[in-house]
Amino acid sequence: MVSSAAAGAFDERVAARQAKLGIVGLGYAGLPLAMLFAEVGFDVTGIDLDESRVRAVSEGRSYLVDVSAERYDGVDGRLRATTDYGRVAELDAVTICVPTPLSKTRTPDISYVVAAAEAVARHLRDGQLVVLQSTTYPGTTEDIVLPILERSGREVGVDFFLGYAPERVDPGNKDWSIRNTPKLVAGVTDECRRRTEALYRPIVETIVPVSSPAVAETAKLHENTFRAVNIALANELALMCDRLGISVWEVIEAAKTKPFAFLAHYPGPGLGGDCIPVVPHFLAWRLREYGYSAQLIDAAHEVNAHMPVYVVQKIADALNDSGKPIKGSRLLLLGVAYKADVHDTRESPSLEVMRRLLERSGEVRYCDPWVPDLELGDVRHESVPWGRDAVTWADCVVLLTPHRAFVDSAVWEAAKLVVDTRNVVPPGPNVHSI
Repeated sequence: MVSSAAAGAFDERVAARQAKLGIVGLGYAGLPLAMLFAEVGFDVTGIDLDESRVRAVSEGRSYLVDVSAERYDGVDGRLRATTDYGRVAELDAVTICVPTPLSKTRTPDISYVVAAAEAVARHLRDGQLVVLQSTTYPGTTEDIVLPILERSGREVGVDFFLGYAPERVDPGNKDWSIRNTPKLVAGVTDECRRRTEALYRPIVETIVPVSSPAVAETAKLHENTFRAVNIALANELALMCDRLGISVWEVIEAAKTKPFAFLAHYPGPGLGGDCIPVVPHFLAWRLREYGYSAQLIDAAHEVNAHMPVYVVQKIADALNDSGKPIKGSRLLLLGVAYKADVHDTRESPSLEVMRRLLERSGEVRYCDPWVPDLELGDVRHESVPWGRDAVTWADCVVLLTPHRAFVDSAVWEAAKLVVDTRNVVPPGPNVHSI
């Protein structure tokens, strides 16, 4: 049992900003968290095996949309980065923010979590708080991370403390940040949860404690599954409206006038990012171990995964109306990031659209002010500048990601043909919408 003096000492160190904190993984979730802790006065060590990220942090260079270079000026050297896990031994609390991708068979890959937990365990010290923040399947904290940390012979809730607090980052969102988004927290024991609450209280306005890590893990999966399923419904509605010869966008605008029991979701070329297209499979995979088939999740995946195919068919149909095939046509794709005004191309449906058009021998260029170059297969592609010249070059312009730059400098009237997947382009005889 933890003495009240020891518990009080931890609380006092956190309240006085004297606790030394560590963030394992300096990606889209880890770096914004590390920066925020440093901004409120903590001494923060970021640990990442990617040397380019470590150099960027050390030099105060931005590589994420949510962490500008100017923010480094406000931390006065309190944020440092290293590849050395040995620094864990100096820290009062460590948060693990490593990726949890899907394998090609749609099963969770928690190898990064396991590797990070094993590295932390080698340097674990008495009284240390370890918090897992990575999105993962129910049971990971207690069934995977806890046994790794217990190999040191220490007892959880007494000698060290283990919590789970899922990230809820929405890259590029100007309204909701780490600070004003309620934070779910859980612990393996009551004292683990209490310390996890104390850790996040200085940087988060609202703490939401739950009874167990499994509840917090499942809540995070449910949040993203909610989005995936409802986007799938919107995408299927688009397919149905196409056959009915009516506008899906007008249907949704009409439906959302209902002031209760409706939340508008919108169709698009598919799902992207590291959460919405990925996370629901964690839940479906976990439930298969219990003999349960998550049929709605599987059906939603099939609808969303089909959307790039549908978009390519819309391009083919639009070109056909102009007497052209995809083969040999000049195609300009607007946006390869998975969402507006971010650099992130992970799971972006634009890449699948691009791949399929190239396979059909289209002459494809892309424009994305946030993604200057990308590799597709063995070929490196470079973004062309946005403007009238790019638009007039193309036989068909395809709006895939609604970056602000495309909206602020609209030159649609110069386009011979437009396929709009985001309801951004003004209607016209040469504009085809999904």
